[in-house]
Amino acid sequence: MTTSTLLVLGGARSGKSRFAQARAEAEEGALVYIATGQAFDTEMAERIERHRADRGPRWRTVEAPLALAGAIAAEARPGQVVLVDCLTLWASHLMLGEQDIEAETKHLAEAIRAARGPLILVSNEVGLGIVPENALARRFRDVAGRINQAVAEVVAEAVFVAAGLPLRLKG
Repeated sequence: MTTSTLLVLGGARSGKSRFAQARAEAEEGALVYIATGQAFDTEMAERIERHRADRGPRWRTVEAPLALAGAIAAEARPGQVVLVDCLTLWASHLMLGEQDIEAETKHLAEAIRAARGPLILVSNEVGLGIVPENALARRFRDVAGRINQAVAEVVAEAVFVAAGLPLRLKG
């Protein structure tokens, strides 16, 4: 199956990253994983190492906790499949770094539109539960939702994964 641009959404432990990785590995060409996560504690460091081991040696990792649009522009080219995991961690870094989220989201959408090779983006759907009780959590939910909407608008295909099962939303 040939992928141009794909957004994979889902909740925590829904199977979205596994689905995205399988789609990427089904493509021909080099595999590039753009990681937005950072190891600020031992648990996250162990999680990152486990994910690297799961991907195996065929993958090259590029770390881009903030400069995501630039990393996509540099890596999304013919003969190379790019997997970005995940947009919600990127949103967290933008918020914590007090970045201009609207401008960065616009740059991300532009980079996706300009991608010259297969590009798969993973994001959490965080807006399906109850309204968070604190302002920061509500802001995060809103930021993540707006980023997901902006990305969904420009990708060719979007899939929602629940319990490991994909539901096609677009494309």
